[in-house]
Amino acid sequence: MRLPTILLAVTCLVGAASAEDLTGTLQKIKETKKITLGYQEASVPFSYLDGNQKPVGFAMDICLRIVDAVKKQLNMPDISVETLAVTSSNRIPLMVNSTLDLHCSATTNNADRQKQVAFTNTHFLSATRFAAKKAAKIATIADLKGKAVTAVAGSVNLTQLAKVNTERNLGINIMPAKDQAEAFLLLETDRAQAYALDDVQLAVAIARSKEPQAYMISEETFSKPEPYGIMLRREDAPFKALADRATAELYASPEIEVLYKKWLQSPTPPNGLNYNVPMSPALRNAFKKPSSSADPDVYVAN
Repeated sequence: MRLPTILLAVTCLVGAASAEDLTGTLQKIKETKKITLGYQEASVPFSYLDGNQKPVGFAMDICLRIVDAVKKQLNMPDISVETLAVTSSNRIPLMVNSTLDLHCSATTNNADRQKQVAFTNTHFLSATRFAAKKAAKIATIADLKGKAVTAVAGSVNLTQLAKVNTERNLGINIMPAKDQAEAFLLLETDRAQAYALDDVQLAVAIARSKEPQAYMISEETFSKPEPYGIMLRREDAPFKALADRATAELYASPEIEVLYKKWLQSPTPPNGLNYNVPMSPALRNAFKKPSSSADPDVYVAN
């Protein structure tokens, strides 16, 4: 057998071995020729439905970069991308049973969830802050002393508010609300002087209000930053390595600034709302040093 023929045979064998060596999600995608992205219909601006009922958002765009990396690694440019609406309660079971390949939303990466699923590099950091009317001239948590402050009953935000109130002896009149709509109404009608919630959710609520310009969001937080990550299956090292590599490359490039401004600092579909959420120093630091850690201390900006 001539040398070129031998080399060709070896190359074919290596290629065949590589295909056979695929495991987990990559093997599933290669066999089915499709990848399934989970999204949440109202997780604005991370994943939601636009005017054409198409899933869009910051996390969706990041997932599509991971899809591009999958297509490249498998040399399969025609992989079909399917989307599936999920809820907070079924997103993890659908990931565990292999219905989803990636979950693209605002899912908090924490130690409990890491017992069931994995996350790729953090794409957002959320913390509990308060919103108040600018006219009230309330700027810091200390300024809440003796004031009425609302938060949703049973929420982590309410627990954090109560903890700070006790630790600092602020004498805050805590007003639990049944849901986010009631809490914002309490603020809007001046029955509460402030409203404690995840900062990005406060920004969305203010953008949707009758007078967005009338409100502010505190710089000071009630909590350490909590990381949001794209969710994937546990114990699938090759697929996680690919997702980590794809997101790290994106976060190191100028494109992440473009995507961030597109979804969090610009008019967004379908109603042209601008949520006006500037990139925090902690998130900027997280993009410079990508991590999928659930430990909030990892994301404290230096």
